[in-house]
Amino acid sequence: MSKLLRILLLACLTAVAISSGALAAPSKGGVIDVATIGEPPTLDPMASSADLVGTITQHIFETLYTLDGQWGLVPLLAQSMPTISPDGKTYLIVLRPGVKFHDGSEMTARDVVASLERWMRIANRGRQTASVVADLSAPDDFSLKIVLKQPFAPLIALLALNNSAAVILPARLTTQDPLSKFIGTGPYRLQAHVPDQYIQLTRFDGYTSRSGEPNGYGGARRQYLDEIRFVPVPDANTRVAGAVSGKYAYVDSLPVQSLARIQQGKSEAVILKPFGWPVLMMNLRQGEMANLTLRRAVQAALAPQDMLMAAFGTADFFTVDGAMYPPGFVWHTTAGTEAYKPMGGTAKASALLKQAGYDGKPISILTSRQYEFHYKMAQVAQAYLEAAGFKVQLDVVEWATLMQNRADPAKWDIFITHSPFLPEPSLTGMLSDDSPGWWSSETKHAAVNAFNREADP
Repeated sequence: MSKLLRILLLACLTAVAISSGALAAPSKGGVIDVATIGEPPTLDPMASSADLVGTITQHIFETLYTLDGQWGLVPLLAQSMPTISPDGKTYLIVLRPGVKFHDGSEMTARDVVASLERWMRIANRGRQTASVVADLSAPDDFSLKIVLKQPFAPLIALLALNNSAAVILPARLTTQDPLSKFIGTGPYRLQAHVPDQYIQLTRFDGYTSRSGEPNGYGGARRQYLDEIRFVPVPDANTRVAGAVSGKYAYVDSLPVQSLARIQQGKSEAVILKPFGWPVLMMNLRQGEMANLTLRRAVQAALAPQDMLMAAFGTADFFTVDGAMYPPGFVWHTTAGTEAYKPMGGTAKASALLKQAGYDGKPISILTSRQYEFHYKMAQVAQAYLEAAGFKVQLDVVEWATLMQNRADPAKWDIFITHSPFLPEPSLTGMLSDDSPGWWSSETKHAAVNAFNREADP
């Protein structure tokens, strides 16, 4: 059951700031600096599900499909939506001709097949997809054929996401792991990367945009800027100062407590609502959290309302809700939420600790201050867990280090992350057996596979 990994869903908000000059009618030219939460762990979007990686690399790389402004699936490198056989097992995808890579070569079906093979080999979501793919082939230079073992409704959504992403690379690069040359089809190309200082992207003059108007990630992609520089600014207070002063054209992931200060400065605050949910991922592979009773003790001990109030400062920025999607989403349901009713049950948690035979070994909570709300939630979690009888060690690291450490089950018991609301429930990272946390069971597989085989929403 998902409660073994997921502590709580909420409709949380994030705040970003953009300088007032960036709101003017766009014209071609110019250079902007974008403040991010830190240095990305990689620039290979297949190799990471981190939002930060997707935020940067979506300018460099593209996928066959993407999401429009209403989270609908639309073609990007594909010419159109796929033709699907009546039994739901065969997809024929026609590619856009004339699409160029940054090295000047034209994208063909050979590149697409090689890229998807690499994706299914190294990406969490790719490996999830590989289990249902029977054959992948190129009938000609501009068409792709995917044959499935069984109907798999999330296929196109998986091909559309921009993290753990099925980006298309030149075939000659698809044998690289890790990727050392970053050549895509996107509107901007990688010019320079100076770790911990900046990532410089410059306009790709050979880019072929789709026609029409921009629509979310879909439609036309217009290259107004000559250059975009992503600058890692790990300290949240420094990002706030940069937003207030207008130092950066765009500042990502600001503490919600800074909203009033930003509104008085030279930038405009943008609130994303509803955004997603923070997650406490538990390590089911080894360590203390591999014990089901101890996981239930953690769940019983924690007080989500207090954790979220510490994280966001006011109830205006969160909702305590056990559902996987909030009201208004087609996937909203209250089924299964009983386990997420108000917790903070110290006595119940203590009894579960005794039942599990807990020996006092410290549990490690891995977190980062680059997402300040993660850190504040960790502090409150530590207090409630210690009140129940756990010994707790907070491991506070840079976000890039957290992304590396979470791949090693010996280095953590719980780590804190967050997820946006994704267009299909089965795209949620923890539903992949390979996602850190390593939740794998026959019961989960049966439920997810049954869900994914149903083509009718």
